[in-house]
Amino acid sequence: MSEQGANTSRKWRPSLSLVVFVVLTSVLVLPLFSIYFLKVYQNQLIQQAEAELIAQGAALAATFRREVETGIPPGVALGARVPPAAPKPSEEPYQPIWPELELVSDSVLPPRPAARPPTAPADPAFAALGARMAPDLVATQKVTLAGFRLLDPNGVVIAGREEVGLSLAHLEEVSEALQGRFKGVLRVRISKNEQPSLYSMSRGTGMRIFTAMPVMVRDQVAGVVYASRTPSNVFRDLYAQRTKVILAILSMILPTLLIGVLFHRTITGPMRELVERTNLVGKGDRDALRPLKRHGTSEIALLSQSFLDMARRLNTRSSFISTFATHVSHELKSPLTSIKGAAELLREDVDAPDMDDADRRKFLDNIIADADRLGTIAGRLRDFARAENPVALGAANLSVAVAGLRSAFPALDVRASGDLDTPMRISEDNVLIILSNLADNAVHHGSSSLDVSATRQGDQLKVTVSDDGEGVSPNNRARIFDSFFTTRRDSGGTGMGLAIVRAMLDAHGGAVRLIESDHGTAFELTFPLTDAAAS
Repeated sequence: MSEQGANTSRKWRPSLSLVVFVVLTSVLVLPLFSIYFLKVYQNQLIQQAEAELIAQGAALAATFRREVETGIPPGVALGARVPPAAPKPSEEPYQPIWPELELVSDSVLPPRPAARPPTAPADPAFAALGARMAPDLVATQKVTLAGFRLLDPNGVVIAGREEVGLSLAHLEEVSEALQGRFKGVLRVRISKNEQPSLYSMSRGTGMRIFTAMPVMVRDQVAGVVYASRTPSNVFRDLYAQRTKVILAILSMILPTLLIGVLFHRTITGPMRELVERTNLVGKGDRDALRPLKRHGTSEIALLSQSFLDMARRLNTRSSFISTFATHVSHELKSPLTSIKGAAELLREDVDAPDMDDADRRKFLDNIIADADRLGTIAGRLRDFARAENPVALGAANLSVAVAGLRSAFPALDVRASGDLDTPMRISEDNVLIILSNLADNAVHHGSSSLDVSATRQGDQLKVTVSDDGEGVSPNNRARIFDSFFTTRRDSGGTGMGLAIVRAMLDAHGGAVRLIESDHGTAFELTFPLTDAAAS
């Protein structure tokens, strides 16, 4: 893969901090959108004004009804007859009228048309009724700031500051009320005074609510209470409630800030520190391998630990490769120097023969011995590379490996006991390599027997391998697993055997350690079991 293909494409991507900031800002601004763009708050004000008009209209309608029943002669004609409503259960005697107006463009009607001359004047009895109730309308209007008109059964105004004697029957809401149905509408308001520029942002300022409440007497329409009012301006209402609004804004800002701090401490902060650590590790700073100051969440803690473990392994491997190269060059240099020296002496003897057969045989034996040593080192290096990078796991048991060990070391008395047939998650060849290296060490340190015992513990198999040889001195116990450490270099030892054992077990998820023994040397090996055996 080319270097360019291995790198992340360089294009703009938002940082995690920017994403969190945008999300929190959106959450913070969302209520403002509800107020100013979705008109939620303005609709609430409109429906509040409509509910007040309904209540005031119902009270005036009750007075109007009583006046009709007590002051209008029986011969005066009333309006349209309305079928009585279906009777309700005794526990539900109420018939509420709920406000339903909303500030939607298609529900707003044009300005209210002007009143028209009536086709016939109002009956004198209704005109007298309107005169009696006119003071009540004026007193109500002073308190509620609403406009009221009382209409007779034909829609003619009989009470109100203006338009008395004119007809409003052509209005949509009045027409519905004359048929016995309550009707409320929103109309565009034409103000006599210029509104301040701030109010222009609130559409509700240019609206006016009109309600028409029918007055029913003996299932006939006896008149209409026609009321109107401009709903409160959203900014004026917010200013009146400024203390509560400020508390509401603070109640949104403070949790948002707390969430931002929480995000920073648990996500963005640890992620930024992890990125900085990555750069430092890439520059070779080993001090950057320490744990993070704050991990925030369990996922980031797991990610951080995985990264630090990987960085430590890479750092250890880098150091190992450097040390390994130094040791390999040293191990190869000695036999190569010996082979070269013997070959040069033999070549000089060809030119001027003065060497007897015994010396010539001695130099040839040295060449063969050193060549064999080079072959042994090469084989050990191949085994070590195989241990570091196993090809496949497989499934093996100790009984087969012990049989192979007996064939490979006939002079060694190999005894085995315990759970030898428990399948382990490792190939048979690799198990044999591990045991062979331990057996080879035992033979070269004077052992005549090798004991292998296995015990299953959970999802692992604990294997103890002990011999009756010389044992390990206390000074060397901490170094026996180091690569190229050997106490018998003069006799051909490479110091790779136990390093291969440890690398092989580490690669398969196992472990090895030196344990105390009364005589000889003892190792405890840990093999993971196969999934079928562990379950």
